[in-house]
Amino acid sequence: MSEHATIDHPSPNHDARAAGPPIDMLVLHYTGMPNGAVALDRLCDPQAKVSAHYLIDEDGRIFRLVPEERRAWHAGVSCWRGHRDINSRSIGIELVNPGHEFGYRDFAEAQMAALIALAGDILARHPIAARNVVGHSDVAPARKIDPGERFDWARLARTGIGLWPDADAARASAQDERSGTIAEAQRLLAAYGYQTPLSGVADDETMAVVIAFQRHFRQTHIDGRFDGECLGLVKTLLRLCDQDAA
Repeated sequence: MSEHATIDHPSPNHDARAAGPPIDMLVLHYTGMPNGAVALDRLCDPQAKVSAHYLIDEDGRIFRLVPEERRAWHAGVSCWRGHRDINSRSIGIELVNPGHEFGYRDFAEAQMAALIALAGDILARHPIAARNVVGHSDVAPARKIDPGERFDWARLARTGIGLWPDADAARASAQDERSGTIAEAQRLLAAYGYQTPLSGVADDETMAVVIAFQRHFRQTHIDGRFDGECLGLVKTLLRLCDQDAA
């Protein structure tokens, strides 16, 4: 475990993981509640039927809620790379942040440092590919927006946790691109891992996926339009995935 203060605070909200799949995903959330104490109470309330393996407060304290070998109830109805029982194959970390409803703000330095240490430990214990370090909004784009556009995914990737597309490479890839067709957008986003319709139709479900992608990988411009920049970003990410698999 990391050097940051870790406090055992067991939640009753867990069950057995499904037999078969390994733990091969890390899902990050924000609590979206007024403060950490309220969030901790909810994650440990048997009536709420929600939990996570860990909660990290803004001061860097790590609360261990559910043993990693058990299935915490954090992802809900979700999908990534064709897998639907995300809870059975993932570890969930909640980050205390009021979220968009209660005054969304940057994630605290002590909190980010604790997350990097904890996530590094988790990745050392489990075979989690970089593309499988995701946000709640990535696996449930129609329902969730956390951890949101203020979360520093690039910093995590610089420490070897998750993927982040090199901006220069993405720009070079996008140089001659226009917006691309809806069918191409759907195909590429599905290839990366998002549950995306392959209809060629710009429907609400597709727009939700594009917004989730932008919230993660183009945080300064979230408009639901899969333009040349988005095309360059996803192609760069897919090349990084190919390099990891090589």
